[in-house]
Amino acid sequence: MMEKSIYFAGGCFWGTQHFFTQVNGVKSAVCGYANGHKDNPSYEEVYTDTTGFAETVHVCYNPARVSLETLTELFFCIIDPLSLNRQGHDEGTRYRTGIYYTDAEDRPVIEKVYAREEAKAGVPLVVELEPLQNFFPAEERHQDYLDKNPDGYCHLPLKTFRYVKLYQDTQLILADEPDPIARMAEMAALIQERMGFFWTGFYRVVADELVLGPFQGPSACLRIGYGKGVCGSAWKQNRTLVVPDVEEFPGHIACSSLSQSEIVVPVRKDGTVTAVLDIDSRELATFDATDALWLEKMVSIL
Repeated sequence: MMEKSIYFAGGCFWGTQHFFTQVNGVKSAVCGYANGHKDNPSYEEVYTDTTGFAETVHVCYNPARVSLETLTELFFCIIDPLSLNRQGHDEGTRYRTGIYYTDAEDRPVIEKVYAREEAKAGVPLVVELEPLQNFFPAEERHQDYLDKNPDGYCHLPLKTFRYVKLYQDTQLILADEPDPIARMAEMAALIQERMGFFWTGFYRVVADELVLGPFQGPSACLRIGYGKGVCGSAWKQNRTLVVPDVEEFPGHIACSSLSQSEIVVPVRKDGTVTAVLDIDSRELATFDATDALWLEKMVSIL
């Protein structure tokens, strides 16, 4: 099948470009300026916010390897869809968010993802969805900026780039494996190997307890009661819990004195919690909203 194109405006184009180059099936990602009102603008002109352009990335992809729906879902993972003309510390109309298409048949696909995200947010999104009017590639110094400058500025958390590769690789590895314990074991190993946390593992819901499942790390608690500790609380509340300091969590169960911070993500089937993914760190405040977002996507594979 022939390659296709889609254009994503996600704030500063350095991070957006680098993100999409990590996506399997993407053939190229080019920084540029979209939907403005002059020809061949310079970065300095766009920076004035008088040209109407948005910093945008032209993504060329193989639809046999990655779908437009998946690309759009991944795009929403790296933006705040409720922030108007601002992403991270970058502010101005040039940093507005948008999805621009050249094939009218792509719009319903994008609208389907857009509707899911809007339902999740509960309020209207401020992400443009429009046909592409024009696009001009940015100067060479802006192309592959983070490859050329590994310590350069990026509005996206750098761990985002590791998570997107981990997520895709896990999907591929688990694709044909039906056994749930084997799937948990492989996922725990992949997370631990790629992210280097202190302890990564699963607790399975068995009757009225969480029972230790596949894990990577030192010896752990064998059973945890409903509503007890961070794991039991995440089960009871049916939501992800991010704990910057485990000593401050009421009723914390100290499986290891070396654990300083923790994140617990429920695994659900038909809305019911069937297990939790538990990850511990030796450092305080290791986990944040980025970890929660990607780990929730990870457990959705299960």
